[in-house]
Amino acid sequence: MKGIIIKGIGGFYYIDTVDKVFECKARGKFRYDELTPMVGDKVEITVENGKGVIEKIYERSSELTRPMVSNVSQAFIVFAIKDPDLNMELLNKFILLCEYNNVRPIICINKIDLCKEDEYLYIKDVFGKLDYELLFINAREEKSLQLLKKRLKDNVTVLCGPSGAGKSTILNSLIGNYKMETGEVSKKIGRGKHTTRHSELIQVEDGFLLDTPGFSTLDVEVMPKEELQYLFPEFSSYRQCKFNSCLHHKEPGCKVKEALDQGDINRVRYDFYIKILEEIIGRRKKW
Repeated sequence: MKGIIIKGIGGFYYIDTVDKVFECKARGKFRYDELTPMVGDKVEITVENGKGVIEKIYERSSELTRPMVSNVSQAFIVFAIKDPDLNMELLNKFILLCEYNNVRPIICINKIDLCKEDEYLYIKDVFGKLDYELLFINAREEKSLQLLKKRLKDNVTVLCGPSGAGKSTILNSLIGNYKMETGEVSKKIGRGKHTTRHSELIQVEDGFLLDTPGFSTLDVEVMPKEELQYLFPEFSSYRQCKFNSCLHHKEPGCKVKEALDQGDINRVRYDFYIKILEEIIGRRKKW
């Protein structure tokens, strides 16, 4: 049977096969291949006498380390417009983190009831020309929750963003009573104390939602400076520069800088790119 790992505790993995969830162990061959099963893995299992075994782990489309989860397809990047104030640099870092991990970002600007028109227009100006979805929401309103629910289908979704932005409110609203129900079941099998310590995928709206919101901040020094530009999709139409090795910084004949001067690339995004690029170059020099 084929399924997806929705939880892993103490060497046991819980595989959702649509019809039923099976508790499984992993074959020893995975240790030999230095491959550890992760929540989110698509797997093949066999079940005999009620005992399941993971036989195969399919290739991963993405792999996050904090939390440990694979095959995440999209992220709700949740930022409040106020309380706390919107930090544009941090928002761009989360977008960059998604690009780096092959995860589609959906930008969710929360507490929109506190937003002034000029703030709304500023955010639209920064991100409006990109292909990212930009949602203005109020996490306490059903209309906004329905917008998010529609985007869960056929996806593995993680929430990320700063503290106080509304991630927990969104997560609890989307999950509903699931956590209470799974807590009761876990106590019956003697594992209640573990229920909040591990990442778990929860099925919502024909998709899966990660019940541990957020993932780690980006360590930019691990990223080659030559690859950074490819994580900014707005640069893709302007790479016919004079030099093939152009980093779109101080080089002459740069098409990206020409597009910037013409207003086709947003200044906030470009300045963020240069800051990250200089951080990468600066840290490499220290090595």
